[in-house]
Amino acid sequence: MSIGYACLNIGTPNTNIRSVMPRNANPEKLTEVTAHNLDALEKMVDYNIANDIRLYRISSDLIPFGSSPVNTLNWPQIHKEAFERIGAKIKKSGMRVALHPGQYTVLNSSTEDVVERAITDLLYHDKILTALGTDTTNKIVLHVGGIYGDKEAALERFAKNFQSLPESVQKRLIIENDDRLYNIEDVLKLANRLQIPAVYDNLHHAINPPPSGGNDQYWIAEAKNTWKETDGNQKIHYSQQATGKRPGAHTDTILLETFLQFYDQLDDPTIDIMLEVKDKNLSAIKCQNAITATPRPVLLEKEWGRYKYAILERSPAIYQAIRTLLKDKEVYPVQEFYRLIDTAFDEEIHPGCAENAAAHVWGYFKKNATDTERIQYEKNLTNYRNDTGTLATLKRQLFKLSEKYKVDYLVQSLYFYLD
Repeated sequence: MSIGYACLNIGTPNTNIRSVMPRNANPEKLTEVTAHNLDALEKMVDYNIANDIRLYRISSDLIPFGSSPVNTLNWPQIHKEAFERIGAKIKKSGMRVALHPGQYTVLNSSTEDVVERAITDLLYHDKILTALGTDTTNKIVLHVGGIYGDKEAALERFAKNFQSLPESVQKRLIIENDDRLYNIEDVLKLANRLQIPAVYDNLHHAINPPPSGGNDQYWIAEAKNTWKETDGNQKIHYSQQATGKRPGAHTDTILLETFLQFYDQLDDPTIDIMLEVKDKNLSAIKCQNAITATPRPVLLEKEWGRYKYAILERSPAIYQAIRTLLKDKEVYPVQEFYRLIDTAFDEEIHPGCAENAAAHVWGYFKKNATDTERIQYEKNLTNYRNDTGTLATLKRQLFKLSEKYKVDYLVQSLYFYLD
C-alpha cells in the first residue's frame, strides 16, 4: 500500500510551480520557467523518496501552456536530460505518479471544439508521463464530464471519443466518480465497457451516491475488478468533508481517527490511496506513520523536529505535552501525537507565544550573526511587539538567516510554512 498527495509540497524550499503570462510567453521565458518547474518537481520527488512516499500526483501546470498553441517548443527534447533524470529516480524508487486534468478537459462535451481541446490536453499529459519514461501503471485521471440533458448520449459520446484517442492515452486513462453528475455506478458501467480502470472517490460517493446505495467497502471491491495487472495496484481517492463549507470542500488536514476507521475496513492491503487535502504531504506522512508496519519512535521525533516551533507559537502547553509524550521510547503514541498537533493548529498564534518561538529560532545563530543582523532582528521583533510590523517580516529574516548559516533543521521547519 502507498499513500500519496497531490501536486504541491509544504515545507520544501523552491518547490513552487511557476506560470507565464500570455504576453510574456516567448521561447526564452517558456524554457526558463519549464526548467524551474522541472527542478521543483525533482525536489519534490527527492522529498518523496526521502520520506518513503511512493504515490504522487504531478501538477498539470508543470509545462506552461503545455497544451496550448502558445507553446510550440519541443519541450520534451529541450528538457530531455531533466525528464530522464527525474524519471530514473521515480522508477528506481518504485514511485507511482499520475496527472489529473482540470474541469475544462471534457471528453464528452457536445461541442466539438471542446472535445478537440480535451484530446489535445490529454495528449499533453501523456507526453509528460512518456518523457519521464513511466509505464502504464502511471495514470491520467479524468472525470466523465457533463450530461447536457441526456446522460446516456453523453456516456455514448465519451465512449466514442475515447476510441479516437491514441493507444498510449487509452492505456493511461482512468475515470473517477464525481460529486454531482456521475456516481460510482455510472462510472463502473463506462469503465467496464471501455475496459479501463475506475478510481473510487469516497467523498464524491458520500455526496453523490447511486440509488442502489452501497458503502465504501462494497464499491471499492467493485472498482477493483476494473484494474488489470498492467494498470498496477488499484488506486482510490480519499478526502474528508470540511465542516461548515460547501459539499465536497476538503479539510485542511486529514483527521487521523476518521482515516483509520476508513482504513480498517479495507480488504486489500495493496491498495494505493491518494489523499486530497490542503496540507498535502503533511497528511500523507501523518497517515503513513499511523499505519506503518514498523512503528518506530524516531518517526515521530522526526516529525516533531519539523512541527515544534509552529506548535510553540500557538500553544506552549501543547508543546510541552508533546515533549512529555515523546520521552518514553518504548511506546509509539502516533494518534495522540497528531491529535495534539491538530488541536494546536485550531488555536490562533498569540503574540507572546510568537515572540517566544522566534527567540528559540534566533538562538540557533545568534552567536554567529553580525551586528547588523542582530540589530535588524531586534527591530523586527520590537515592531511586531508594538504592532508596527508583522510576524511575517520577522520570520522572513529568520528564514534567510537559517539559509545563510546552513541550519537545515530550521530551513525544513514548518514554522516558516504554516500560518
